[in-house]
Amino acid sequence: MKQTFSKFVIAETLVLIFALIILGITAFSYRNRSVDAVMLNDLVQTAKEHIDDPKALGDEFPGENMLFLSADGQVLYQSDEKTFAGIRSVYDAASKDMLCMPVADGDNFLGTLMIPQPAKADYAHVMRRIFWITGLIMMLIIASYLSFLWYINKNVIRPFRRLQEFATQIAQGNLDEPLLIEQNNMFGLFTESFDIMREQLRDSKNREIALKMKEKELVASLSHDLQSPVTGIRVICELLEVKVEDAYVRGKIENIRHKTDEMNVLLSDLLSSALDDLGELNVHVAEVTSDVISRLVEEHDTKKKVAAGKVPECILLIDQNRLSQVIGNIIGNSYKYADTQIDVTYGFKDHYLEMTIRDHGEGAPEEELPLLTNKFYRGKKRAADKEGSGLGLYISSELMKKMKGQLILSSEAGFTVTLLLPLA
Repeated sequence: MKQTFSKFVIAETLVLIFALIILGITAFSYRNRSVDAVMLNDLVQTAKEHIDDPKALGDEFPGENMLFLSADGQVLYQSDEKTFAGIRSVYDAASKDMLCMPVADGDNFLGTLMIPQPAKADYAHVMRRIFWITGLIMMLIIASYLSFLWYINKNVIRPFRRLQEFATQIAQGNLDEPLLIEQNNMFGLFTESFDIMREQLRDSKNREIALKMKEKELVASLSHDLQSPVTGIRVICELLEVKVEDAYVRGKIENIRHKTDEMNVLLSDLLSSALDDLGELNVHVAEVTSDVISRLVEEHDTKKKVAAGKVPECILLIDQNRLSQVIGNIIGNSYKYADTQIDVTYGFKDHYLEMTIRDHGEGAPEEELPLLTNKFYRGKKRAADKEGSGLGLYISSELMKKMKGQLILSSEAGFTVTLLLPLA
């Protein structure tokens, strides 16, 4: 880039020096010619001698511009109409700095002979040459500047704009599109460095994604592995509740069983969330009779607080295992946050079986309802002193969407979850 500017400055300097030399030569070529008195005397004498044939002036002095007016202002001879246009008197000639010489024969005034000032004619000729030369030089300089601007636009501005657009793409996370390196691009090394940076950022992003995937796989693996010992603890607690007769010990065992139930729900949430992020939260829908819903509600009603109505007979298009997970999450939340009776009712709405699960707790603020199905969001009031991951309703909502159903939250006379189960 520095060499290019240096070459341009040198070229422009040479052009200016050449222009000054040409202008100097042209200007100094002007010489102030003095009036040739002998020639003027000859002109006057010839005009007097050929007063009857003024055209003889042109024969005697070819190439000389002259105007010969009679005593009464009539044109006797005119060598050039353009030079003497509008001149019909001595006053007109004097206004244009012309030489006026009287022609007389003794006391008899014959007329006036007029010729342009030699110095003025030479000056006008030189000025015309200077004007044209100056115009040519200016055109040459303008052409060189335009060429230089075109060069700058092609080799500086446009590559820089491409770099700017490339930086914008990088900022937006598009790391797969390479930056093309043009031949003779003065940003060549810089462009190459930019593209190397893109490749390194892309590799770093891929490594980061791979690391996150491994972390999620680890969470999924641990959540799955921990469910087995937690289930074992729950089974042992159920066995001890039957065997132990001491009411105090049996109460403690029941408390341990409830905690294992909570841990099992949390582990299920973590496992489902990890599988969802890994793209493995799969749903396989099939035609299922509606009586399966009663069984699922009964399985998850470990505290026997659910008052369920009769399920209408119909065929549902659902994933039974995933629906079990959804119902378990909802009933578990009611146990945790309300710990009241839970009413379950059914009805038909359009092409869905509408299942409504309502507890009689404090409910949730209206402004929080749209947020409760967000990942890791927990209610500010209800969840303040409760354990949880904020994943239960999020996973339940996602599973319902994948089953082509819907999960709707409301808070009237308690907390209500409405499940729209698609009919076959």
